[in-house]
Amino acid sequence: MNPLAAVPVSRDPLVPRRAVGLVIGVFAIALGIAGCSRPAPVPEAAVPVPVAGVPTAVDRFVERAGELGVVFTHRNGGEADHSTILESLGGGVGWFDFDRDGWIDLMATGGGGFAAGPAITGHPAGLFRSRGGRAFTAVAGPAGLTAADLYSHGIAVGDYDNDGFQDLVVTGYGPAQLWHNRGDGTFARLPAPWGDDDRWTSSAGWGDLDGDGALDLYLARYVNWSFANHPVCGFDRRQREICPPRMFTGLPDALYRSDGAGGLHDASADAGLRTDGKGLGVLLADLDVDGDVDIYVANDTTDNFLYVNDGHGRLEERALLAGVAYDDQGLPNGSMGVDCCDFNGDGRPDLWVANYERESFALYRNEGRGQFLHVSRRHGITDLGGLFVGFGTACDDFDRDGRTDIAVANGHVIKYPDASPRKQQPLLLRFDGDRFRRAAAAPGTYFAAVHEGRGLAVGDFDGDGDGDLAISHLNEPLAVLENRFPAGGRSVAVELVGTVSNRDAVGARVTLESGTGSVVGQVVGGGSYLSHSDRRLRLTCPAGAGPLRLKIDWPAGGRQELAIDATTDLVRVVEQPTDGTRVARNDPPGSVPP
Repeated sequence: MNPLAAVPVSRDPLVPRRAVGLVIGVFAIALGIAGCSRPAPVPEAAVPVPVAGVPTAVDRFVERAGELGVVFTHRNGGEADHSTILESLGGGVGWFDFDRDGWIDLMATGGGGFAAGPAITGHPAGLFRSRGGRAFTAVAGPAGLTAADLYSHGIAVGDYDNDGFQDLVVTGYGPAQLWHNRGDGTFARLPAPWGDDDRWTSSAGWGDLDGDGALDLYLARYVNWSFANHPVCGFDRRQREICPPRMFTGLPDALYRSDGAGGLHDASADAGLRTDGKGLGVLLADLDVDGDVDIYVANDTTDNFLYVNDGHGRLEERALLAGVAYDDQGLPNGSMGVDCCDFNGDGRPDLWVANYERESFALYRNEGRGQFLHVSRRHGITDLGGLFVGFGTACDDFDRDGRTDIAVANGHVIKYPDASPRKQQPLLLRFDGDRFRRAAAAPGTYFAAVHEGRGLAVGDFDGDGDGDLAISHLNEPLAVLENRFPAGGRSVAVELVGTVSNRDAVGARVTLESGTGSVVGQVVGGGSYLSHSDRRLRLTCPAGAGPLRLKIDWPAGGRQELAIDATTDLVRVVEQPTDGTRVARNDPPGSVPP
């Protein structure tokens, strides 16, 4: 094929259709893991429909970044007019308490640009320290996060050496960066175990896969683009377009296992990872509820991966058999953001995936025994239409009514889209017990405006018990949205500290029981898109539900139970080993009760 010839600008996976996709679709139907008939086309537009008892206005989210002192913009270098696929990914955000003062801080990746040559350059990250939940101070310089040698995308937060302070991996185009939190408000850049491996990394996630009490690291990689492999796409030379991912070969993901002493080693080959993905989103969670951490990877235009853990760290890729590789038509999607939640209250984690335009965002309901069912049509997701390109996403009970809500940041990846605009409205979906409904945006609010949205993370930055949002954009200031929904029920925030399990307690399941039922949450690694949400869980039961009881099932296998009194809204729980002993770890005085 002539590389200078015009190519289609749409990444619509329906054109061309893959013959194998149709075969898989028939196979999935026979197994009962896909729809029983070919569904109707996804509608191209949707109007939020008021439902009795379901508020529709989202102006309870108030954009406050500037007044809080958070002034930062992720740059993609698009002004150089190279039209590279590198410019499409954007950057992530992360909420975490890096200085252990009890208030979560905010980080954002800076992106990069292009110099003469052409050469790829980077921009430093932004780090904003909380001042008691009332404002933020920019501290990237004093904290040592001044490196500008990486065109950066993602943030993965995890205390990989179990010293009580959160460490960082920053991904991007070039060797990913490993930053050790010194515990004094500064970070030290360490030699990474991947050395000078500069294969393009997107999202990453931490989780203890082998149960040794230390976090392992999964790195998702994207495609083999470079200036040496930079085809011309678009209608003509005067309107050059960003090439679609189908024009590039995917790069193999990587897995780095902890040695238990703060070191990481490459275990990708031993883990049997597939090499045919184009990874953009990563989630580490106990998806089959068997007590160990599994891995779900959202791939762009290729089938998604589900690595099931056997309990000893050995992984088996089973996405097709589990029903989460494709959509309900047996086709791969352009998948970006990912999260899990128990939206129907059956105690099992369901999967949520934000996809490309002309596709449905995917809601995979957990049927138990390692099986999922694509239920986007059944629960109202397809009513959104096919005009959104979804990226960062998170499931949370934002209005604290005991039901799952979902936030999605949207924005196009190409310069001249033919179906939907480059800047798009974000989405807030609210579950009414049967279907997800798109909440209408009040004029003048963040959700009523259009953006080129990318990373999204949830964290209660002001300590009032609900989930606030940070959302990054392409070449537009970062947004910080304060949640001002009135509480619809009784909410309890839970912070876990592992002692036998990994200190971050990734994989722990928490159940809040009341007289009206129970709510289940899980501490996860990765999630969303290029971003990190605060690991404290917020669980809500109906107002007046009576006495509450908390059950924590730790990754190491133990269970703790405690009663919650009427005045408690934040619980910090330190893992108590079943034999009565506690592993000695650095736990800064006053941060968490022993």
